[in-house]
Amino acid sequence: MGMTEIEGNKPYENTGIREGDRIISINEQEITNTEELIETVNASQGKEITVKYVQEDNTEQVVTMIPTKTKDNEYKLGLWVRDATAGVGTATFYEPESGMFASLGHGIADIDTGDLITIASGELVTMDLVSITKGEKGKPGEIRGSIENSSTIGKVYQNTSFGIFGKVQNKNYLSLSSQAIEVASRDEIEIGKAEILCEIETGKSKRYEIEIEKIYTGNNQDNKSMQIKVTDEELLEKTGGIIQGMSGAPIIQNEKFVGAVTHVLVNDPTTGYAVFGDLMLKQMSR
Repeated sequence: MGMTEIEGNKPYENTGIREGDRIISINEQEITNTEELIETVNASQGKEITVKYVQEDNTEQVVTMIPTKTKDNEYKLGLWVRDATAGVGTATFYEPESGMFASLGHGIADIDTGDLITIASGELVTMDLVSITKGEKGKPGEIRGSIENSSTIGKVYQNTSFGIFGKVQNKNYLSLSSQAIEVASRDEIEIGKAEILCEIETGKSKRYEIEIEKIYTGNNQDNKSMQIKVTDEELLEKTGGIIQGMSGAPIIQNEKFVGAVTHVLVNDPTTGYAVFGDLMLKQMSR
């Protein structure tokens, strides 16, 4: 949430509301998205409204504001708000000693600016797979899921260029192998065959063959550490290659964890990029 003047006025001034807070109701009417907020504020016709919001420490506050009328005959509070962000991705690994987890291999960015979003709070939850759209040249595919009956696995605390990180709260829902796997240093990674572990059927994780085509050993600046290509016929038949929702899928070579899927090439869905596992581990320990 950001703030700005409206026709020289600041309806939010002295209310205590600030960036990172979350509006949950106006005049006791639940607000679940930006559209509802705009409609409710406009319906006030400039009369005083009661706003309930939640601060970053989960404390609820109730304040009053008087919307300001704009030159376009709309009523506004001077607050820039954004709907909650939700998406499908893959939990990459879990470190049992610290209780920390890593996922995605890349960050969540603002759809307008491309900048990383500052996360006030977030959750890693279970998902039921609904459908798969196969990737084609110029048209990335995607995994679509439902979180309607989801359960919370953990809380998200960091959104970085190398992944999303947080702490596990409920280990019962982790669909990860109970067997520990060693992390390979980037110098151990080889051009050639490897596997990705991903779930394209609810509750069924499976390894699929890929090729590691290029390794950028000296790259510590971004998450394009390796160029990879899907070669597994079954995966190609079902997904066309790398699709949205597979970000974070772990890559295994010589029975060691070497990295995670991060990107797909739009013009060739069989090919994409992956981030080194050591970069994700380093970021998680910060």
